[in-house]
Amino acid sequence: MDPYSESNNNSHQDFNSLTTVASGSSSSPVAASTPSRYENQKRRDWNTFCQYLKNHHPPLLLSQCSGENVLEFLYYLDQFGKTKVHTLICPFYGHPNPPAPCPCPLRQAWGSLDALIGRLRAAYEENGGVPEVNPFGARAVKLYLREIRDLQSKARGISYEKKKRKRLAPQHEDDN
Repeated sequence: MDPYSESNNNSHQDFNSLTTVASGSSSSPVAASTPSRYENQKRRDWNTFCQYLKNHHPPLLLSQCSGENVLEFLYYLDQFGKTKVHTLICPFYGHPNPPAPCPCPLRQAWGSLDALIGRLRAAYEENGGVPEVNPFGARAVKLYLREIRDLQSKARGISYEKKKRKRLAPQHEDDN
């Protein structure tokens, strides 16, 4: 099953009405009929997560969802990953560009998971979820993402550095 396939039985709110509300436009049909690439991806991700909850054994309501259920969803998505993550016993562990193939697993890339959680966190609140109990913002989810980031950066031999803001260099007046 494709992780981004949409359910034929759409029991969710009409996305076009959500886009209009979210964008703040009250009468613009263009905004409602042509959502951005981000909004489309967020809708697909939301539908995928809701379908996951529906297929969960036992099925879960969104109101019952916890950070643990979000982690289960991320584990489920790993099977569709396309990023080679070297294990500790792999001879290419720590090499950014390995010279030969290896049997290490393909997993979801950290950046993809991080972006996915951000979209789902926003979608949860747009679909009536209370921000204080948003399962996508749970501490366990944040810790898991940090662990995946560190593991994948070590496996590739590339350390993750948080992007720093560029400061404008102070301009000096020439004394001529």
